[in-house]
Amino acid sequence: MTTINILWDFDGTLFDTYPIYAKLFKRTLHTDVSEEDIFSKIKISFLEAFSYFDMTKEQIGEFKQLIRQYPASGFKPFDSVEKVLASADKNVIMTHNNREDLVRILRHYDMEHYFTEMVTGDDGFPRKPDPASYIYLNDRHGIDLAVGDRTLDIIPAKKLGKKTCLFQNKEAGADFYVDRYNEFFDRVYV
Repeated sequence: MTTINILWDFDGTLFDTYPIYAKLFKRTLHTDVSEEDIFSKIKISFLEAFSYFDMTKEQIGEFKQLIRQYPASGFKPFDSVEKVLASADKNVIMTHNNREDLVRILRHYDMEHYFTEMVTGDDGFPRKPDPASYIYLNDRHGIDLAVGDRTLDIIPAKKLGKKTCLFQNKEAGADFYVDRYNEFFDRVYV
């Protein structure tokens, strides 16, 4: 594979965060809703889940605080993702997550150095699928490929004419599909 510049989503793409989020979300709700039901909503988006479960501002604040207090070691990178990161010429992140939590987790695993730039929810860009953040990152770094776990993550890249890869998601629209990163080099070519 030739070197490429990759734009990454974070949650559910680089790190397996959603199971932890579902557990903390359930703790915040104080109900008997299953973690699987919560997972299915937060996988769409946190805004979708907050709305669906009719969460108050206080509950949302409690949930975010639980995430901040959760040990970084509990959020695991997906197997073999570092091999892909190391093979790219440049890696950038575009996530709705906040910078503090993102950097805390990356530093714990000594993975911050893989990323040339990180755009987070703190940076004021419109939410995906609006392409503004992708345009910004592409103008600065010449993105070749966008990798995400949701269609929402690839729509902005498609608008820019970039190649896309969905991770652990078979929804139509991506150029490539990967379920495990040890398959990446066999399935993705740019």
